[in-house]
Amino acid sequence: MKICTAIDAMRAASRAARRDGKCLGFLPTMGALHDGHLSLVRAAKSQCHVVAVSIFVNPTQFGPSEDFTKYPRSFERDCDLLQNEGVDFLFAPSLEEMYPPDAISWVTVEGLSNRLCGQSRPGHFRGVTTVVAKLFHIVEPDLAFFGQKDAAQVAVIRRMVRDLDFPVQIVVCPIIREPDGLAMSSRNVYLNPQQRQSALALSRALREIAKLFQSGERNAGNLIDAGKTVLADEPAVRLDYLEVVDPDSLEPREEITRTALSAIAAFVGTTRLIDNVLLEP
Repeated sequence: MKICTAIDAMRAASRAARRDGKCLGFLPTMGALHDGHLSLVRAAKSQCHVVAVSIFVNPTQFGPSEDFTKYPRSFERDCDLLQNEGVDFLFAPSLEEMYPPDAISWVTVEGLSNRLCGQSRPGHFRGVTTVVAKLFHIVEPDLAFFGQKDAAQVAVIRRMVRDLDFPVQIVVCPIIREPDGLAMSSRNVYLNPQQRQSALALSRALREIAKLFQSGERNAGNLIDAGKTVLADEPAVRLDYLEVVDPDSLEPREEITRTALSAIAAFVGTTRLIDNVLLEP
């Protein structure tokens, strides 16, 4: 596995790999890798000739009081995991490499960036789309792989790719869960054992919504109420949002006549977790 820390080196390696007509798959990450990330690597390996991964904890997607400074970092372990999976290139730039001190340009997807996580984390998606746009320009992938757990992020990035004519296909892979149902997340390491148990309320609430939907309920308000009833039994969980939305526009749905997204964000202690489930009639 070749590790590149400079933009020019990563761009040269990517272009050399694609020169022979090879398909390049790419996964942008912030490190602290887990089996969810590795499932994306395996999907990329199965669909592409060459796979590149980035590790960059992006400060512009964190709010002033969020966890940028304590976000888990495990670079050596991450390298070992990626090496074992057969990744070809790792792009691991410094903050100064990605953001020159006088940088003033941003990429913003209007409207979508203010929904779901964007509503409770102002500026978050502007930071995401800016860094992902930069990474796409540097790596120049044919396919980019993202997890369904970050469904709102996927919707925003898809719209950016469409609107700005990026020559990349977005591939979304299923949520990977722990055996007890908790969606895998780098932030799960923040949870103590008691909080870890409380966090299961998120997936329980979504399962209840999916069960009610499968039984024929199509009113979004009723589905949301059912999920909130489950969460009410777990006082350690503080709800940020629980919504049923269009998976592309992230606009709220009232009656579900086509595929919808039930998305949840909640705090367990000081740790903010997200999860979701697709509801398909």
